[in-house]
Amino acid sequence: MRLLVIIIPYIITFSGSCQSNDDVSHAATAAHYNILFIGNSLTYTNGLPELVTGVARDNGVLINTEMLALPNYSLEDHWNDGKLQNLIKSEKFSYVIVQQGPSSQADGRAILIEYGERISTLCKKSNTKLVFFMVWPARANYYNFEGVIKNYIDAAAQTNSILCPVGKVWKTHFDKTTDFSYYGQDEFHPSLDGSKVAARVIYETLSFAK
Repeated sequence: MRLLVIIIPYIITFSGSCQSNDDVSHAATAAHYNILFIGNSLTYTNGLPELVTGVARDNGVLINTEMLALPNYSLEDHWNDGKLQNLIKSEKFSYVIVQQGPSSQADGRAILIEYGERISTLCKKSNTKLVFFMVWPARANYYNFEGVIKNYIDAAAQTNSILCPVGKVWKTHFDKTTDFSYYGQDEFHPSLDGSKVAARVIYETLSFAK
């Protein structure tokens, strides 16, 4: 299922962890992780992988991130392109974090689960942990929020994968405060604050943060 968004096309982007001079002395003893992000504009807006890298660095964890994200892409689209398979088979990633659109409807749920299972099989063969990045619906479709939450929970459970419940954290905040500033101007893509919340939730969910 393809999302309908208006955005300038985005090519495959790779980002590495950045270290200041103060970090160098810790590099020899700190654990180091490689993370692959697979998704669409909900991932690359505001440079989410770089934000996760920053949160990790602030907590003394060194990570490198790579991103495979294109406008409107579902997991099926990425699978059909074939690039994600080669990246996962390289066996260099500690985690693969996947995301598609809200996936609240039956067709989106089916794609999320089916291709999540395919990616999960690859990850297990490559000794990589699969992570589902739960997103959110457009504000105009707020009534679908529970469906988004359920379908991402189910996809993670059926593949025995890690769930980053970003969408659930967003909804809890919205329902308590009626502050919708996590949405950007189009009320679908995240604002910088929304992406920062996503980065924090992703970091705190991964096992190296425990």
